[in-house]
Amino acid sequence: MRWTRLSVRARLTIGSSLLALVLLTAAVLLARVQVSSLLQSTDATLAMSDLTPFLSDLKVNAGEHIDQPGPGVLVEIRDPTGAIEQNTLPDDLRARVAHETGDGRIIRATADGTPYTLASRTFTTRDGTWQLWAARSGAAHELAEAGLDRVLIIGGGILMVAFVIASWLLARAALRPVERLRRRAGELGNSVDADLLPVDASGDEISQLAATLNAFLQRIRLSVDREKQMVSDAAHELRTPLAALRTQLELAHDDFDDPEALRLEIVAAEASVARLSSLAANLLELARLEQSTELGTITGATMTDELGEAVDRARLLAVSKDARIGFGSELDTDTRFPLDRATFGRLLDNLLSNAVAAIAHGGTIQVDLAPTQDGAALSVRDDGPGVPESFLPRAFDRFSRPDDARSSRSGGSGLGLALVKAIADGTGGDVTMRNRNPGLEVLVTIPHL
Repeated sequence: MRWTRLSVRARLTIGSSLLALVLLTAAVLLARVQVSSLLQSTDATLAMSDLTPFLSDLKVNAGEHIDQPGPGVLVEIRDPTGAIEQNTLPDDLRARVAHETGDGRIIRATADGTPYTLASRTFTTRDGTWQLWAARSGAAHELAEAGLDRVLIIGGGILMVAFVIASWLLARAALRPVERLRRRAGELGNSVDADLLPVDASGDEISQLAATLNAFLQRIRLSVDREKQMVSDAAHELRTPLAALRTQLELAHDDFDDPEALRLEIVAAEASVARLSSLAANLLELARLEQSTELGTITGATMTDELGEAVDRARLLAVSKDARIGFGSELDTDTRFPLDRATFGRLLDNLLSNAVAAIAHGGTIQVDLAPTQDGAALSVRDDGPGVPESFLPRAFDRFSRPDDARSSRSGGSGLGLALVKAIADGTGGDVTMRNRNPGLEVLVTIPHL
């Protein structure tokens, strides 16, 4: 079975159990080595203690016969000439130490399958150096080690089984909030009006995940609501010019015998078609701006050139109003900004067309490009009547107009400022609007690269 096909609960349990098995095995082996070393050290100490009486006897009764060792005491004592004074060692051990000398030596040896620990001592008299050996059987500590092994294996197995069960239960308890989130997410998929995911007050990682998902869901719902509203508003905006166009075409059919009346109806129909084309183009441009992450680049010099051309286009629109449109730019020619020339031109055209529509006959418009610490600021000011203060918070919403009661025939589509907002947001900048009493000022900030 592939690891990735296992549940998270199973993976947590298996992973933690394997880690615990490695650690437990290392601990058992370490304990086993320590106990074995301690038992062997004890045998060496006991073997040394077995030689103590003989050393005392040699010291007090030097030159006299060595006393016999007690029952079960295994020793070998050689005098300075190499003669054996006492020897109770098994034959295999005698052969092992026959040619060994030294003081304080510890030797491990086996006799008849039984392990022994041998310890040596020396004692120097006027006749020479005595060599003493004592042996201790390791049979007892072998039995102790065997019993310890059984305890460690059985106890370790029980501990591992208990740890696996505990790991499974803990993983299940830890993932229970995730299961609740999963079930709740399934309910959300069946109903867009359902509540959000539950968020515990504990503030742990799962509750933080739920909070993040809730924020994501709210953004998605807001986006869906906004798209629904846009479709509804677009349908409403399209309905009026379409109805007008249909009526104009029907009237044109009735005026085939009257060339002048037919011409007027065709001109009116062309105006309706132009409005529909403008509305469709603005909607497509808004969709493009919202989906695009790159708007190109432009220099300060190119922005200044485009500003002059946009003002020329606005002056043509304002000929009938005898308006005065001034402009100025103080941008560094080499500074680069994150939008292309065409997009900057659309931004200017929308702001200037709104300003031209707002001013009275003989009115004035002033457009300025000024450098800022972070980029550039575009200011468009007019001396028109301004807008109601209540309109300012929603001025950049789609299809919003200062006077909602105005017909689409007399007012714009309500997409111009929304386009300006989308362009500014796309560059990482911002756009604001304020009444100047009299007049209106729109300020667009664009960061430099």
